[in-house]
Amino acid sequence: MDLLLVGIGGFLGAIARRVVDLWVSDRAGSVFPLGTLLINVSGAFAVGLLFAWAVERDVLPREIRGPVMIGFLGAYTTFSTWMLESWRLVEDGAWALAAFNLAGSVALGLVAVVAGLAVGRLIP
Repeated sequence: MDLLLVGIGGFLGAIARRVVDLWVSDRAGSVFPLGTLLINVSGAFAVGLLFAWAVERDVLPREIRGPVMIGFLGAYTTFSTWMLESWRLVEDGAWALAAFNLAGSVALGLVAVVAGLAVGRLIP
């Protein structure tokens, strides 16, 4: 049942991402991906807020953590998870690992995008 609820959360998160992105992009009229930026920042805020409530304060029931934090926010944005994990490394005093996670994710993410574009453009 947990997997089904995570899946439903993911379904809703993906829809929310699309709706927010379209709404912001239609109004921004800019080349800059403002919708994606808003999604990533709002997702990072939401995952931080929910982590504090769910894990640190034990306010949210365990049954809704997976569907909301993994399902919904995971589909809404992976940036939120990346930021939370990086911040947790900083809180744990692992500054070098946090820097590696941030810089490495950016560098590897760009390489992966370029590689994916290259492969995608080769396939007829």
